[in-house]
Amino acid sequence: MAEAERRFLPRVAPIDAYGEDGFRFAEMSHRGSLLCLPSGMHAWPIISPAEFSEQAFEPVYAEADRIEILLIGTGRDIAFFPEKLRWRFRDLKIALDVMPTGAATRTWNVLLAEDRRVAAALIATP
Repeated sequence: MAEAERRFLPRVAPIDAYGEDGFRFAEMSHRGSLLCLPSGMHAWPIISPAEFSEQAFEPVYAEADRIEILLIGTGRDIAFFPEKLRWRFRDLKIALDVMPTGAATRTWNVLLAEDRRVAAALIATP
């Protein structure tokens, strides 16, 4: 869990590249899943949509008042997002958009450029 708590940047950044080598942003690179939150870019220990849980999204809940849209990148393919978690985000007034990670990364960049209150939870593909 210590790796998941490591913050890369104190601010959000566009993702310059995403692929089998990981994510590239702000002249840095990261292998593994990534949380893009208003507080910055964070490593995320989730490797599969099967790991989606309340605990996995605690960092997002902590910043809920600063998030309007949460993009969920589920890896190579779109995956089911648990209904219980959908309701939790509805209660927090956060819209969800679940899609493959490549699409979520591109959408992140567009919404970030539009200065939207966006966050992303991106599962890296192996």
